[in-house]
Amino acid sequence: MKYNAANERIKREYFRYLAEAKGRDEATIDGIAKALARFEETTGRKDFKRLHREQAIAFKRKLAEASNARTGERLSKATTHSTLRQCRDFFLWLAREPGYKSHIAYADADYFSLSEKDVAVARARREKRVPTIAQVEIVLGAMPDETIVQRRDRALIAFALLTAARVGALASFRLSDVDPEGGYVDQDARHVRTKFAKTFRTYLMPVSISAREIFLDWYGELKGDPARDPSGPLFPATAMALDGNGEFAPAGLERNGWSGSGPIREIFKRAFKGAGLPYFNPHSFRDMLVRHAMTLNLSAEAMKAWSQNLGHADVLTTFTSYGQIPVHRQGELIGRMSPMTNAETFAASVDPALVAQVLAAMQKLPSQVGR
Repeated sequence: MKYNAANERIKREYFRYLAEAKGRDEATIDGIAKALARFEETTGRKDFKRLHREQAIAFKRKLAEASNARTGERLSKATTHSTLRQCRDFFLWLAREPGYKSHIAYADADYFSLSEKDVAVARARREKRVPTIAQVEIVLGAMPDETIVQRRDRALIAFALLTAARVGALASFRLSDVDPEGGYVDQDARHVRTKFAKTFRTYLMPVSISAREIFLDWYGELKGDPARDPSGPLFPATAMALDGNGEFAPAGLERNGWSGSGPIREIFKRAFKGAGLPYFNPHSFRDMLVRHAMTLNLSAEAMKAWSQNLGHADVLTTFTSYGQIPVHRQGELIGRMSPMTNAETFAASVDPALVAQVLAAMQKLPSQVGR
């Protein structure tokens, strides 16, 4: 059976519930749809009304043996945990829906879970691969700028270094969002694809003079083109045409922007490869700028401003999501600390006379207790 009509109908209801009642975005719902499709493959598309805990157990075993289609490696614990959680949430929702209440037990849905040990492995935080500002400047220096497409690519990476904007936002910025005099870009959620549809202002970070020059030169080039409208994209998509060999090749820029993030990721891959460096995705630039900020010994007010520049309402989000210190840096910082023990540190900081009084008082305690 390629599909089960009853299952497809109730899944559509669930996806509508997630979008309209829970505010989930399209990408999140797509991930849930893939998880449910994976489960249905293991049951032969049986009706959801026939859910039994043995199906959930069998599904867990299948996931443990499954491989990633792209890498060929076993699915990570994090992916398995996420897939099972999405299925569990669906069946818990389904158990309260008319027509399903009498068929699905809440207890059966609980079988979509990993052991505590596997959950701990899935949730473990691992060190992220994050570039340095110096590495990104090397990439910019190695990128060609002879054609307009090459200059756009170079400006895109320079802009990402200065703003740490998310990849969806990079694809949807307009020329009118930039104020070069004020040194900022407005992330207007009415047309910029920001996370949680937040609207906020991002000032160009003071981290690279060369990157700032590259980006402002690009902005000036587009702004000075009479064919470009202020409401047009800041980074237009590539126009393709047949070359002399009858093959499609870049032929300037379109009037519209990118509809997805794929082309941006490819630009980053080519740029880092061209500079002889390992690939770092656009999102890693956010970690990079937070790590840089943590080395500047900023005041609380300045760190809050840096956090707001990233679109975070709470500075704690900046630290917990992006503030992980690299292991080698952790070792450096620990190594610079005073070799004094806690006891020695305490003794050095306390008045000796006060210590003598405390010890004398402690010696009297047994006799006081005896009375």
